[in-house]
Parts: sequence; structure tokens; C-alpha cells
Amino acid sequence: MEEQDQQEQHPEKSAVEKAGEDLFNFAVDREDIRELMAQLPENADVNATTVEYELPLLKIITVGWAAPYLMENSRHKPELMEVYWNAVRAFSQNLSGTAGLMTGQDIDYFGVVKQRFHTYLAAMEANSGAGDPAAVIGPEFAEACGNRDDVFTVLIGSRMFVGTVNCVREYLKAFSII
Repeated sequence: MEEQDQQEQHPEKSAVEKAGEDLFNFAVDREDIRELMAQLPENADVNATTVEYELPLLKIITVGWAAPYLMENSRHKPELMEVYWNAVRAFSQNLSGTAGLMTGQDIDYFGVVKQRFHTYLAAMEANSGAGDPAAVIGPEFAEACGNRDDVFTVLIGSRMFVGTVNCVREYLKAFSII
């Protein structure tokens, strides 16, 4: 009886819900961000703090773009993306609340995520003939960091994008979601 009560309180998650949560956890993991930051030369013509702020945004956005792109015809796409974006929203609210307490200012991290998402999406749509989205995302990332022409920042943004898309692809393949 007690076991049944526990199962009703914490029902088993579907594979799609678990995948959405896994993708979110990957999106907010900072290990690859630390590795990329270590590759930013001191002589890069960009503020390293800005790059460190923008990389997690790019990673969250890339996961949110790559999963539905790769799952184009999957019946699981709506549920997985709902779980993912709800987790991003909750994370953003937490982060905004904490940052607001520390700074005394209202911060809308989810609003920033949405704004950057639209910026990157608009750039890809405007350059649809580019062939490789990373060729568009790299310069757009460098622009968000304050210097579209800094080659190091362009490369770091491109690497984050490509690496994230590849990880999402491999994850979805492993779980037979795509």
C-alpha cells in the first residue's frame, strides 16, 4: 500500500520527459563552457566576462533549436520541447530571482534567452544560403559579445554551436527519438 502511494505521488516519467530533462541538464552544464573559456586568448578583442555570460545562453538556445530541428517529423517533438522549455523557464526564474536579490535590480533571464533565440534565428533565416549554420552563429555570437570581427570569439561561438548540436544529435539517436 505504501509503495503504491509513493508511485502515485511520484509517477514514473516517460522516456520523452526524461529526454527533455536530460537535454535541459546538458544545456545548463558548464563543463564545455569552461573548456571554451580556457581557449579564449588574453589578447582577444572582447570582454571575457561577456563571453562567459553569452556562452550559456548560446548553449541553451542551441539545444532548444537543435532538438526540434533534428526531430522534424517525430511525434515526440512537442512533448519533449515542452518539458525542455518549461525547465529552462523555471531555471531562468530561479536565476533571475537570485540575481535580482544580489543586484537589487529586476532581471528577466528568460526574456534574454528569448531575445537571443530570436536574434540567432533571424540571422540564420537572413543567411539561409550559408549552408552551415555555424558560419552564421559564430559571427552573431561575437556580435552579442561586443565584437563581431574578433576571430577568437567567432570560433568559440561556432564551436559551442557545433558541439552542442552534435551532442543533441547523438543523444536523440541513442534514445531512438530521431
